[in-house]
Amino acid sequence: MTDKSEFDSPLFRTALAQLDGVAKRLGLDHDIHVRMQAPRRALVVSIPVRMDDGRTEVFTGYRVHHSTVLGPTKGGLRYDLEVSLGEVTALAMLMSWKCALMGLPYGGAKGGVRCNPRAMSLREREHLTRRYTAEIILLIGPDLDIPAPDLGTDEQTMAWMMDTYSMTQGKSVPGVVTGKPLIVGGSAGRREATGRGIVYTLYQAAHHLGQELRGRRIVVQGFGNVGGVAARLLWNDGCVIAGVSDVRGGIWKPDGIDMRQLEAHVAEAGTVTGFPGAEAISNADLITQPCDVLLPAATGSQIREDNADRVRAAIVAEGANGPTTPEADAILKERGITVIPDILANAGGVVVSYFEWVQGLQYYFWRETEIVARLQEVMTRAFNRVWALSAKESTDLRTAALMEGISRVAEGYRIRGLYP
Repeated sequence: MTDKSEFDSPLFRTALAQLDGVAKRLGLDHDIHVRMQAPRRALVVSIPVRMDDGRTEVFTGYRVHHSTVLGPTKGGLRYDLEVSLGEVTALAMLMSWKCALMGLPYGGAKGGVRCNPRAMSLREREHLTRRYTAEIILLIGPDLDIPAPDLGTDEQTMAWMMDTYSMTQGKSVPGVVTGKPLIVGGSAGRREATGRGIVYTLYQAAHHLGQELRGRRIVVQGFGNVGGVAARLLWNDGCVIAGVSDVRGGIWKPDGIDMRQLEAHVAEAGTVTGFPGAEAISNADLITQPCDVLLPAATGSQIREDNADRVRAAIVAEGANGPTTPEADAILKERGITVIPDILANAGGVVVSYFEWVQGLQYYFWRETEIVARLQEVMTRAFNRVWALSAKESTDLRTAALMEGISRVAEGYRIRGLYP
């Protein structure tokens, strides 16, 4: 392997270790393996923004394409203080495996800007987004690379990106991004897609384990667009939501939290903390509370070697990207805890993003019932393939999911060959 120190980060080392381990297990051709270890292209940009107080601040942004062998690249855009080239590169690599695993005609991409969006006004975030879009515009397009929302970004961010790109084309181009508002070409069901997909995989896992999900105790770390949606859907289906958290802290109520009351509290207070009748708890302690299902849907590396032996859940469903370190993964496996890996559990978002992209290219939009039915079909098929491969290979679900995703990308490289 050639030196890749410019991409070094904890998450990149994890993603690379996963690839190398699976490549060895698959007997992957060396020439294909080395091509998959680094991104096809990576762009680093400076983003000058005039802030509300009149000063100019310069932010650093990234857009990385890992692989284009199966089609145009697809991946989210995150705004966070921890964003780095190594993190974005690792997430782009994981997106390649995720898209291939779900059977989507995409390669993996990711973007990010190192900033604190919570400390910025709406006007500042708009200026940041539009200038970032202008700086990476040579890498994006409906048949080239299609961004979507991620940590710290949302539908409004995507609307600004689409508008900025469209202004340079002299026409409206809805297919350049997904996760947009409905009024400008978004898809019904996109906002709930990731959380809904997690629920579908949980039901499949419970079925294969001979369990009933209804009445089970659920803990959700990260009460945002992913964890919040999953918690509400599980609560509607009769599960007990015992603990939730957000960036400010968590709450614990083992006899169950009323989601309607919690959502009203969050709408007023802006956080789950301070919810009446619940015990305050830290994000770290929430992970180790007794439950049937733990849903880490916040940020990466939350389940680590130093706390994995204290996780008291039968199933861990990874709503976030990379919430479990390799060391923790080994501990959970040894303890018999079923882990539904991120590239499978949280793939609902990119599946419905694909639906949105197709609708935008055709200018023909589907009903939400169609979206939900198609999503459930895709998620269920993928889970059952991974479960069957896991049983056949006598391995865990993460290894099986990576084996299928990586082998599909590798086959694309093999069939297409090496140019020139």
